[in-house]
Amino acid sequence: MSGLFTNRGVHTAILLLFLAGALFIRMQDHNWAKSLRFLAFDSYNNLYPRPATDQVVVVDIDEESMAREDLGQWPWSRLALARLVKNLHDMGARVVAFDMVFAEADRTSPQAMLDRMPDGESHPDLREIIKNLPDNDSVLAETIRDAGNAVTAFIWTSKAESTRRTPVLTKPILLSKQAQRIVETVPVMNGVVTSIPQLAEAAAGNGSFGVSPEIDGIIRTVPLLFSFHDAAANADILYPSLALEALRVAQNPKLVTKIRALKPEEAGPFDPPLVMSVGKFEIPLDWNGRFFGYFSKARPRDYIPAWKVIEGSIDPAAVSGKIVFVGTSAEGLKDIRSTPVDLYIPGVEVHVNVAEQILTGSFLLRPKLMEGVEILAIGVVGIFIIVLAPFINAVFMALFTIFLTVGIAWASLYGFSEYGLLIDPVYPGLCIGMLFVMSSLLAYIRTEAERRRVRQAFGLYISPDFMAELTKDPDKLRLGGETRELTVMFTDIRSFTTISESMSPEALIQLMNDFLTPMSDLVMANRGTIDKYMGDAMMAFWNAPLDDPDHAVHACRAALKMNEALAPINERLRREAEAVRRAPIVLNAGIGINTGPASIGNMGSRQRFAYSAMGDTVNLASRLEGQTKNYGVKILIGPETQRRIPGFAALELDKLRVKGRTEPVRVYTLLGDEEMGAASSFRVWKQEHDAMLESFRLRDFAVSERLIEECRRLSGGQMAGYYDLYLKRIAGLKESRPGESWDGVYEAVGK
Repeated sequence: MSGLFTNRGVHTAILLLFLAGALFIRMQDHNWAKSLRFLAFDSYNNLYPRPATDQVVVVDIDEESMAREDLGQWPWSRLALARLVKNLHDMGARVVAFDMVFAEADRTSPQAMLDRMPDGESHPDLREIIKNLPDNDSVLAETIRDAGNAVTAFIWTSKAESTRRTPVLTKPILLSKQAQRIVETVPVMNGVVTSIPQLAEAAAGNGSFGVSPEIDGIIRTVPLLFSFHDAAANADILYPSLALEALRVAQNPKLVTKIRALKPEEAGPFDPPLVMSVGKFEIPLDWNGRFFGYFSKARPRDYIPAWKVIEGSIDPAAVSGKIVFVGTSAEGLKDIRSTPVDLYIPGVEVHVNVAEQILTGSFLLRPKLMEGVEILAIGVVGIFIIVLAPFINAVFMALFTIFLTVGIAWASLYGFSEYGLLIDPVYPGLCIGMLFVMSSLLAYIRTEAERRRVRQAFGLYISPDFMAELTKDPDKLRLGGETRELTVMFTDIRSFTTISESMSPEALIQLMNDFLTPMSDLVMANRGTIDKYMGDAMMAFWNAPLDDPDHAVHACRAALKMNEALAPINERLRREAEAVRRAPIVLNAGIGINTGPASIGNMGSRQRFAYSAMGDTVNLASRLEGQTKNYGVKILIGPETQRRIPGFAALELDKLRVKGRTEPVRVYTLLGDEEMGAASSFRVWKQEHDAMLESFRLRDFAVSERLIEECRRLSGGQMAGYYDLYLKRIAGLKESRPGESWDGVYEAVGK
């Protein structure tokens, strides 16, 4: 099961599933994905706000205006609003658009006051006077009609029961045949609240001032068209927004708004599906009758207090030839909106921005094609990362991912600032970044699993203590070619060929496992590293890959314990042989140890290599192991090894010139540890043994023979084969009588 979670194919499937999920979410365009996209677009609008124009102004019903005694709190008398309309018209305003609904008759009209007067008034002539006064709504309606450039408003609601009357449509909106279906896709007005017919019918135009904030309450897209079901006509009718109607009336109240769908041969890759013509202006629309708002910063200094217009105390140049929106900034009237550049602005600012966008042609475009391009980019780059990440260096892949996400962000910002294109940098960048993180995480899991397997495998070759040190500090592991001082050991089974001939393959393999297992355990227990197994032989070394200052000591301790470890194995083999009534097999190991410089590192081919050692030090260790049977001892060590274990029980055996070397070396046998080396019996033996070798090399063979017998007695028969060898050599030398050139060096003719 653990292999399943580290399998590259499984990881690839996980990444592909993540990519598919990311693409599905993008195609579904969930709200949180929209929020990320809007975050970028809002930032761009703040970085590059649309430059304001002086073609649109706001007449503001502000706190100061409502504080005037002659005007009072809202709602004002329609007579005051009539003066407002007349003065703006006389000052040359191109259009006067009200960002408010006059849904009720003026309660300050004379007739309304008359209806509220109690019966039995003591001044009957007062009723007659009031009755003959003009109605306030009639005065405002007449003023609006005479001005010929006023636009009243209605507001749509979600409740059909709020509708009292059908909104007035001054001019129908003409649709091309291909654009007819927009009636079914634009926002539907289930209910509307309109101005009283007297005012709406007198106006040059009527439009809705409804807006559609996003889920976070910020207005980003602006609907210019709305659909309302006219029960009398039994049809769905398109109605314009307040800003759109103001723009139409500002040019000519007789203009008709037209909408056409672009033909395939007309449409470019970034063109909108619909184009709405209002006089000389063309407006890009989506099928929902919207476009993206491109907002400028709020400009309170451009607001004209309404009371100054009513009093006629402003310079006519302030409104002459301009589109005028009548709105309110008073907080008490609750007409506060949020845009990407301002969280709290009067709602009339939205209409001002829409009108200015159309006047200046400053449109933001997000064609349907762009969504497909973004989805395609996520898919292509995602596949690229999934396929190539396992084969590319993680640093390079990280740099590539960073470069790619930064490039997407730059392209998005450049497209916005230069062409008004809205390209989403956040969701594609997030998907690419998360794919890289997931890919890197899964690669890390695979790498760690591989490292764990390597550590487990390496743990079969080095000691647990070394493995613990290596885990704590991996820098201690310096794989690769280097020359360092090693202590090298070779060991094999004596007379292995004879043993193997008498055994079945299965029994032989079991025997080898029984032999090599305790030998390997002893190497690792004494901080050694197993290099390789060669049939019945084993090579090991110390002081690599981790430093071991006492490498010679540890190697010699392992060697001394190896022959001890064979005792229980031989006892088991003896019992098994007795059970089948055959001669028992007795295992004896020959061990050669040498210390010196060697090349250590990964050796082999590109396809397969191993961590191994080579060099003269290694060769000599192998030769020493081969000579153990000639000297009749179990362990032979080189001179540098002997020098590094001064307290151990070791005896010099010979000056030996091994095959492949010209210079002779002194070879020693290792008999015991520091305890034996400190024993008085061993010291006496060593003294006599050294004297024997000295007399032998001085050609005093008689003394040598006498000392050999003394050494036999002192050794307790431990090195009988060795002393027999020297007696045989002495006999030969006596017969051959060597000349002065004889140096006492023995020439080994075999390995």
